[in-house]
Amino acid sequence: MRILLAEDDRIIADGLGRSLRQSGYAVDWVANGQDADNALLTASYDLVILDVGLPKLSGLEVLRRFRARVSRVPVLILTALDGISDRVKGLDLGADDYMVKPFELPELEARVRALTRRSTGTTPVIQFGALSFDQTDRCALLNGEVLDLSARELGLLEILMLRAGRLVSKDQLVDHLCGWGEEVSHNAIEVYVHRLRKKLESSGATITTVRGLGYCFEKSAQETHA
Repeated sequence: MRILLAEDDRIIADGLGRSLRQSGYAVDWVANGQDADNALLTASYDLVILDVGLPKLSGLEVLRRFRARVSRVPVLILTALDGISDRVKGLDLGADDYMVKPFELPELEARVRALTRRSTGTTPVIQFGALSFDQTDRCALLNGEVLDLSARELGLLEILMLRAGRLVSKDQLVDHLCGWGEEVSHNAIEVYVHRLRKKLESSGATITTVRGLGYCFEKSAQETHA
């Protein structure tokens, strides 16, 4: 999943971005409101983390413009202002959640997980036969045992399981797995898929290649005919 992080405090942005990437999210960072507005005009995101006190264009103005475009992407507001009127204004403009600085990183990550689950309409655990993906703990389990997956493999599996039975193109995978500055080719996607296939061999699930189009996550032939 891809997240836009709009935060002008580099220390906060670096720490939050690093933590989210380790959990398998792709993160794009901008330090002012104008860049945030431009990013939301040109790219697709699964979640926006938006600081209110951004330079050039306030976070609330970015939010107002974003919602005026009828976007339903969840937005988590960050602010140093803790007055009720400030929170009400942000929520009235279309924010889905609100956190006051300073905040504890584990709580923010929990809210990120809750918002992304809500936007995709999924339960905390996505089940596919003996394979499950826990969106709360950010881990995959096969027959109750944790699978050893890299952050990129984890993100890939999550996208495929969320869209099980549907075609997912390589371009879509790149968009959801990679942030700005990350050069990931279609060949690299093929490598990640190959590695993931090997780790799912006994799961009863398979990643089917639709030549020239992309991939589809579905039951293996053995499971289908069992």
